[in-house]
Amino acid sequence: MKTLQVGDKAPDFKVKDQDGNTVSSNDYKGKKWIVFFYPKASTPGCTAEACNLRDNYEELQNEGFELLGVSADSERRQKNFKDKYDFPFPLLADEDKEVINGFGVWGPKKFMGKEYEGIHRKTFIMDETGTITSVIEKVKTKDHAAQILAV
Repeated sequence: MKTLQVGDKAPDFKVKDQDGNTVSSNDYKGKKWIVFFYPKASTPGCTAEACNLRDNYEELQNEGFELLGVSADSERRQKNFKDKYDFPFPLLADEDKEVINGFGVWGPKKFMGKEYEGIHRKTFIMDETGTITSVIEKVKTKDHAAQILAV
């Protein structure tokens, strides 16, 4: 797993969101944007993280940020997640792992003594040119917006 780092360019991608709309990295040219990766929609940690970002979304926008959530879930699962918790930002259904592999967040994980392949919970902050200005490696799911705003 080769994770992108500060100074790297965000990868080009075109992936469907929860409503089947195509979302492209080009949509964010000229904007400051955040991509947060989470393992699975509607699980406790992912719900806590996304709800924390939702609850602080206005503050993130006031700082000039656009927000994009990404997991390998289907469009339907992402739509259910977004609708249930009323998220104001798009969730990408990256089933082919185009964005996930592009940022380098897919790799070996351990949970309860078992090893498996999965998405590492990481957040990338990009400037208006698509250059990564910060990477949050250890996401605090219940306080993630504060981590972003502190960068």
